[in-house]
Amino acid sequence: MPQLLLELFSEEIPARMQAQAAKDLERMAREHLAAAGFLPEALKTFAGPRRLTLVAEGLPLAQADRKEELKGPRVGAPPQAMEGFLRKAGLTQDQLVERDGVYMAFIEKKGRPTPEIVAEMVEAIVRGFPWPKSMIWGTKKLRWVRPLKRILCVLDREVVPFAIEGIPSGDVTEGHRFMGDAQPFVAKDFDEYAAGLEAHFVVLDVEERKERILEGCKTLCFARHLELVEDQGLLEEVAGLAEWPTPVLGDMDPVFLSLPPEVIRTSMRTHQKYFAVRKAGEAGLAPHFITIANIQAADGGAVIAAGNAKVLSSRLSDARFFWDEDVKVGFEPWLEKLNGVTFHAKLGTMAQRVERIVALAGEIAPLVGADVAKTKEAARLAKADLASQMVGEFPELQGIMGGYYARTFGLDGEIADAVRDHYKPQGPSDAVPTAPVSIAVALADKLDTLVGFFSIDEKPTGSKDPYALRRAALGEIRIILENGLKIPFRDTLYSPVFDAVMAPIIAAADSAALKIRGAIVDLGLPAPEHKDVPLPIDEEEAVSKVKVAEERVPVLTEEILAFFADRLKVTLRDQGKRHDLVDAVFALGDDDLARIVARVEALDGFLKTDDGKSLMAGYKRASNILKAEEKKGALPVGAPEAPTADSDAEVGLYNALRLLAKPLKDALDAEDFTGAMTQLAELRGPVDAYLDGVFVNEPEHRDNRLKTLAAVRDAMGQVADFSLIAG
Repeated sequence: MPQLLLELFSEEIPARMQAQAAKDLERMAREHLAAAGFLPEALKTFAGPRRLTLVAEGLPLAQADRKEELKGPRVGAPPQAMEGFLRKAGLTQDQLVERDGVYMAFIEKKGRPTPEIVAEMVEAIVRGFPWPKSMIWGTKKLRWVRPLKRILCVLDREVVPFAIEGIPSGDVTEGHRFMGDAQPFVAKDFDEYAAGLEAHFVVLDVEERKERILEGCKTLCFARHLELVEDQGLLEEVAGLAEWPTPVLGDMDPVFLSLPPEVIRTSMRTHQKYFAVRKAGEAGLAPHFITIANIQAADGGAVIAAGNAKVLSSRLSDARFFWDEDVKVGFEPWLEKLNGVTFHAKLGTMAQRVERIVALAGEIAPLVGADVAKTKEAARLAKADLASQMVGEFPELQGIMGGYYARTFGLDGEIADAVRDHYKPQGPSDAVPTAPVSIAVALADKLDTLVGFFSIDEKPTGSKDPYALRRAALGEIRIILENGLKIPFRDTLYSPVFDAVMAPIIAAADSAALKIRGAIVDLGLPAPEHKDVPLPIDEEEAVSKVKVAEERVPVLTEEILAFFADRLKVTLRDQGKRHDLVDAVFALGDDDLARIVARVEALDGFLKTDDGKSLMAGYKRASNILKAEEKKGALPVGAPEAPTADSDAEVGLYNALRLLAKPLKDALDAEDFTGAMTQLAELRGPVDAYLDGVFVNEPEHRDNRLKTLAAVRDAMGQVADFSLIAG
């Protein structure tokens, strides 16, 4: 069947936009083709520095005849509704059919030639393409990421005729801007197109470009006994910058190797898009770099390497200057500068944020086995490098540079490591801090972010998370779980929540600040430290606002815990765990994440066994009986008594519950949740026999039998809320 080939050729498309552009082109094409009743056998898109390409296989040459059914207004609807529907359908009222009190229109549409549909599709795609940024050029009204130069569009080896703002479609494209024969060439189908591009020094497929870059880099490194420092993000970017990517190895002045390697790599990566290299088998960087040229030079790239080396030397000289100037200054002047840096209009300055982090880190330190004094000092210094010249030039080095400066200034190694690592983890592939001081500061930093923004109602929405609160919560979860920590979140949250809620109130006081402090003390709360600022507030208003803030704290605490629960569900779901099991465990009110995960894992394993499945079914039956009886009136309370009826099943369950109580409690106290599940499994047989052989609603024994079923529910409820488990 016919093949459709479309190429939208323009000036340079930013590398960061190419991958999404290919996805958007495929999505939009599929939607338009589906609307026309076409289902291509295959559809693939490509994106490169100057072109977006689409190839669709198996399209018919014409659309099939169609019969559309339109639902109109109800019989007796206002005349205006009928008139509007008739205009839309292009029919008269006598052509409508009444069905179940509703007018229906049946419209037969003759199929159109596919080229007409494709022409409309391409124009709609071009005019409605969702570029993050686009431009309008010249006197034309066409908006595209960069000026659109050509449109190649052929179906079944024939040009699909149309024009968009003076740009006609055709069967001509062009290859590399500089290499080989720069003349345009004809392509009637994808095979000719791909072969022509390769002959004209263009690698169409981005995956092939990436493979070409990696292989070329590794070959150059092997020849010089070097290793490539792989960088997936940089690889993705440079693959979108060159149509004929050619790695070139260059040299840099070894004197710059005295700079921190992160500075060298960041300067290479951010400004020049160079790959770093190291000596084979060694940890440090080597005095070389690899740049990706867009041409295959006759001299093997010698001139390109020399020119890039000069540029890199200039960049690294700037970095050397920043380093030398920063080490002359030190932490204390930087900390003073943070008083003038606003963290958020409603949450105060960065210096005030540091104070909160210090206080919170001091509370967390004993919980993770960290030295409190070292933890507070690390927290105090953690944000200082934000005021350094190096981080001002390279923001991505925040924390990292603070760690280097701390060591340069002779600070304790644990403090330096905590300053360096407190932002971690910054993504799913990033490692978590493992040293106690680093853990405490990292947890405090992320918790202050979450509490602060929740307190001012800046919470993530379904599509937006401008303050990366989801990442902060996931970071907290990973730190806690991967280090096996036990942290009671409610107790830990209360203080920072209250501080964050109170911060705007305290900041809004001047001479009445003392009155606010007095009001807080009157409420039995610790008096916060603050500075006077020129905004008056009277004592009555102060007391009122403090009370309101105090009342909000429990609500905010629960909101944040629920947010953690949602993030934990995401984490466990990625590990193959069921989200309903997380709900069942969270319902117990436990706020220890490590213990919650242990319960979920034990519960997950238990429910996969025959005993677990059978006991779960028994729980549901028992629970349903209790719910039905509860609708008739209050259930009897208290522990079940020894059965008086002559029933082996009833006696068996009573004895099983009595024998279960202590070992179940011991297992739960020891946090041996697998052992607790093993104990619950002992109920399987007695519960099944009881439900199959005992008539619960027998008047004489009803109350005691309902107590027995409630005892089963309560015993299982010590492990999880089984009512929240699906199935």
